[in-house]
Amino acid sequence: MDFRGRTSPEVQVSTSHPRTTSRRGLLAGALLGLTAAALSFTVNAGTEAGEDADADARKGGRGLDDPEKKEIAMKLVSSAENSSLDWKAYYKWIKDIRDGRGYTAGIIGFCSGTGDMLRLVELYTRRKPGNVLAGHLPALRRVNGTGSRKGLDPHFVRDWRTAARDPDFRKAQDDERDRGYFGPAVGQGRKDGLGALGQFIYYDALVMHGPGSDPVSFGGIRRRALGRARPPAQGGDEVTYLHAFLDARVRAMRQERAHWDTSRVDTAQRVFLAERNLGLDLPLKWKVYGDSYRLG
Repeated sequence: MDFRGRTSPEVQVSTSHPRTTSRRGLLAGALLGLTAAALSFTVNAGTEAGEDADADARKGGRGLDDPEKKEIAMKLVSSAENSSLDWKAYYKWIKDIRDGRGYTAGIIGFCSGTGDMLRLVELYTRRKPGNVLAGHLPALRRVNGTGSRKGLDPHFVRDWRTAARDPDFRKAQDDERDRGYFGPAVGQGRKDGLGALGQFIYYDALVMHGPGSDPVSFGGIRRRALGRARPPAQGGDEVTYLHAFLDARVRAMRQERAHWDTSRVDTAQRVFLAERNLGLDLPLKWKVYGDSYRLG
């Protein structure tokens, strides 16, 4: 499949080359070994996002979970993950992109090798027993932690695309994205005193690197950043801290061949930082993998 999708009418895009492969950091073998602290972060940060919902108002801005800001975040991530702002076109998308994580699919790149695709299909099946993907659960459990597709072929791709026509499956994708990535990013961002841009920077890092505590996962990246700068909640400067976080993230990206192109940081997020657009306010202009985008 061509990684480029349709673009929304409000965006201007110029394309120059096929999208660079960009996926979350670690295989599920590593994810299965997450520390209790890392798992606690995923759950607790999502809870804190609700408890601290007024933190952004106190800073004079709106958080990333404001509906308008969240839509911007979805489009920004999709520009990097799909070379398109039409993120809703990717519920049905599925492909083995040969990165060692098996099938990658859906709006955020759920992977059969990293656990989140399994959790998604389990959620969908709890809500809708007997769905078209339910029969693939034994195979998904067997390949979890590997890059194998054994037991999924030849019908999994067809059945995924069939399921994507079901509003219940699309809702399950939304909910699993929010539970595993968006909610934790917003919650931890608020705890660190960050505005909408900082919360987005956390979200994009969680999407790519996962919530682990090792050096190339979100927890390790944040820990390295904290060793160099203090976040606003600890009395530090927000821009300085976010640059330190992005420096740590680039270092992690360059440890994995699939993430060698760091433009989603250098020509997107750092651009917003240079503009001191900490509220992630429109208009926005950025580039990812040589492609130019505009919102607003």
